[in-house]
Amino acid sequence: MSQFPIQNQPAWVDGRTAESSERTRVFFRSVYAWMFGGLLLTSLASMWVVASPAMQQLVLANRMVFFGLIIAEFGLVLYLNFAINKMSGGAAASAFLIYSLLNGLTLSVIFFVYTQGSIVRAFATAAVTFGAMSIYGMVTKRDLTRFGAFLFMGVIGILITMVINMFIRSTALDMAISLIGVFVFLGLTAYRTQELKAMAQVAGDRSEQMAIIGALGLYLAFINIFLFLLRLFGGRRD
Repeated sequence: MSQFPIQNQPAWVDGRTAESSERTRVFFRSVYAWMFGGLLLTSLASMWVVASPAMQQLVLANRMVFFGLIIAEFGLVLYLNFAINKMSGGAAASAFLIYSLLNGLTLSVIFFVYTQGSIVRAFATAAVTFGAMSIYGMVTKRDLTRFGAFLFMGVIGILITMVINMFIRSTALDMAISLIGVFVFLGLTAYRTQELKAMAQVAGDRSEQMAIIGALGLYLAFINIFLFLLRLFGGRRD
């Protein structure tokens, strides 16, 4: 007989609990790996344009190419969202990486509008706030699904208001849009993270595709938080 007392294992700690936790960890590891890979590719594509006068002429000086890239990005997002269940892992990965590359080309314009210091500060602030909200979505016991419809309505409202403001050019409205945009996409970050936590348990043999579509959602949330912060606090070049 052992001289050490045997501690009873808590009832909730069993094989299924451990398996579920491991499945969640593996799934999120894949999600964040794809997201960070996409952000890295976006950054490299932007730097390519900044460092190459030929690319600046092609991407930024040619409106047809610039807006063509934006349309292609929009199409890829729709393609990934609606065709993900029919796509192979390789096709989903290729579509996500192509989107990240194209987005980097178009986002390069910010380096010619804002100072480098303000871009770095906005990016760092976005990283910290995004990380905090993603952790919150992971650990909170509060059900965030009821906020989903409200948040998506907020995104639609922001897009409509931005289009309207293109014509009226109100500085006050632009600031309001940016401030609301930050909070809406921070909320979406927590909502998406909790949604992915549930998805990890049912993804099964489609886990790679689901991880990529999850990475796309978090990638878009991060990029929008960064851009709205830049619009709020970014210092413009003279």
